[in-house]
Amino acid sequence: MSVRILQFGATGQLAREMLDRAGGAVRVTALSRADVDLTDPAAVRRAIETAGEVDLVVNAAGYTNVDKAESEPDLAYAVNARAPEMMARACQARGLPFVHISTDMVFSGAKQGPYIETDLPAPLSVYGASKLMGEQAVLAACDRALVGRVTWLFSAYGHNFLQIMLRLARTQPALKVVEDQRGRATASGDVAGFLIGQAGRLAKAPAGAPEWGLLHLVQPESATRLEMAKALFDLAGVDAPPIEPVPTSAFPTPARRALNAELDCTRLNDVFGVTLRPWREALADVVAKIKQNEGALA
Repeated sequence: MSVRILQFGATGQLAREMLDRAGGAVRVTALSRADVDLTDPAAVRRAIETAGEVDLVVNAAGYTNVDKAESEPDLAYAVNARAPEMMARACQARGLPFVHISTDMVFSGAKQGPYIETDLPAPLSVYGASKLMGEQAVLAACDRALVGRVTWLFSAYGHNFLQIMLRLARTQPALKVVEDQRGRATASGDVAGFLIGQAGRLAKAPAGAPEWGLLHLVQPESATRLEMAKALFDLAGVDAPPIEPVPTSAFPTPARRALNAELDCTRLNDVFGVTLRPWREALADVVAKIKQNEGALA
């Protein structure tokens, strides 16, 4: 049986990884922002209503500029809350299952230890609050909805921590890297691989099945930003400049960052029987892909 996925998002990290892994029994039709204006609820609804034969809808799009969201709250809420709500309503009307991607930033980071799905959210930023509103609206509007929270996504695509660190290592005489933020960094490709691999199951699961609801889509090991940077330079063979570990407070930003971004992934294993691979293993593959894309890192 083939599974036909209608995907919102075509150029972001996760969206591109989904397209890379599609094929065979799983086909993905990706809608870019040129195809659908996510600030127009009617356009979002029409995209699903007129999509033809679809088995699963995935929202891999979002407003992701965490700091700029502080000065553009209306846009952040339109894309991260109202658009997913309309997607969920349109899916419910057509009897389609819906997967929506959210974030660890719905939490404050004040908890000691990893957050489980049922912990009380308390976002520190407009971005986090807009994503939380999107989660709540999606789950209220569609009885076959999966909201997957991810943390510190990284890939060979787009603008992310890896790309920033590699650029700075080439251009700066010294680096300051945050050492007091801890999370469960996860490769976008591994999240995409999970969604593609589970597409058939999600397409068939009825309302009330354990597959639906909140799910932490992260790998099982934690790391700090500093540990990630050092591993990146080692795997990439980059002769990095001296690194100074610093606290988050050394980089004042418009949006506050949580020090604890760890999400517990027990439910991922209990419901789906899946454990994502360790971040260092995934990082090695991503570095290899960056080398292939660029020809060389030096």
